[in-house]
Amino acid sequence: MPGRLRIVLAEDAALLREGLVGILEKAGHEVVAAVGDAEALLAYVAHARPDTVVTDIRMPPDHSVEGLRAAAAIRADHPEIAIMVLSAYVADAYVAELLDSAPGGGIGYLLKDRVGHVREFLDSLDRVADGETVVDPQVVRQLLGRRRDDGPLASLTDREREVLALMAEGRTNGAIAEALVVSEAAVRKHVGGIFAKLRLDPGTDRRVSAVLAYLRG
Repeated sequence: MPGRLRIVLAEDAALLREGLVGILEKAGHEVVAAVGDAEALLAYVAHARPDTVVTDIRMPPDHSVEGLRAAAAIRADHPEIAIMVLSAYVADAYVAELLDSAPGGGIGYLLKDRVGHVREFLDSLDRVADGETVVDPQVVRQLLGRRRDDGPLASLTDREREVLALMAEGRTNGAIAEALVVSEAAVRKHVGGIFAKLRLDPGTDRRVSAVLAYLRG
């Protein structure tokens, strides 16, 4: 797991921005810049070259997807920088666009409510900085409810969908087994079934590929 991270933070709500700075610094990280708009985010990233960026999706001037566009631009220019995006609500298009900008991992999408669960938020940030893909559990559950008949995902059993949803949350086989109250061997069997039904290339990281296929629908 990564240790002390150098972070550039972008959040236009001053109170939340200062709260995030406090949480991150108390955890031992260095916030090299805390800004309120995407333009400043891009400028500080280019100058400071942080380990990680934490950014809101909606920021001035239009309060649409400035943060998301900035995140995609940062990954295009600096693929080594991990990105954690925060959103006030579930937005399927944002998830897909974000994942498309970073197929190699090191990307996260969390709802702002998750920040209140400080340990969970910090753990997710560490995992993203370590190269994992982390998606908010609430986002995963909502997408699962919407996509029961989409493409190859329709071939999965209910149990396989449960396993895949937990994989998308970033859980290990052991954690999935504990959550579903089954053996780890049973989880490995379901994971193998998911890989086979989604026809994933054995030469790739099939766990990540399965999660991305699920989230993109």
